[in-house]
Amino acid sequence: MSTVLKTKHVGRNISRIRELRDMKQEALAIAIGVSQQTISNIEGSETVDDEKLNAIAEVLGVSAEAIKNFSDEAVFNIIGNTYNDSSSSAVNLGCTFNPLDKLIESYEENKKLYQQLIQAEKEKVALLEKLLKEK
Repeated sequence: MSTVLKTKHVGRNISRIRELRDMKQEALAIAIGVSQQTISNIEGSETVDDEKLNAIAEVLGVSAEAIKNFSDEAVFNIIGNTYNDSSSSAVNLGCTFNPLDKLIESYEENKKLYQQLIQAEKEKVALLEKLLKEK
């Protein structure tokens, strides 16, 4: 049984990194000044010339070496080693404010508005009484 080293498929690596960056082929094409079809052809190629690779790497925010050496397994290892399930920790990712404080604030605001409404009604009644006395 021979162990032949599998060559890196640089085009596929570009495609995976682009997808991880949530970027469409068209956006990458516009950024480096080529057509979307050219990006599709590049992603289908096992090798990419250094000039294009450097331009693509810059747009994707990684180094050309990172594209050449990219592997899905490494990504999964990084995620697996750095992902923290917050259900077992005391971190509260819920409210950043106290709901009772917000409730009291809204109650106070309603109280002010109600007092303003009562005052407006008193003024209206006073005006109507004045108009009735004048007749």
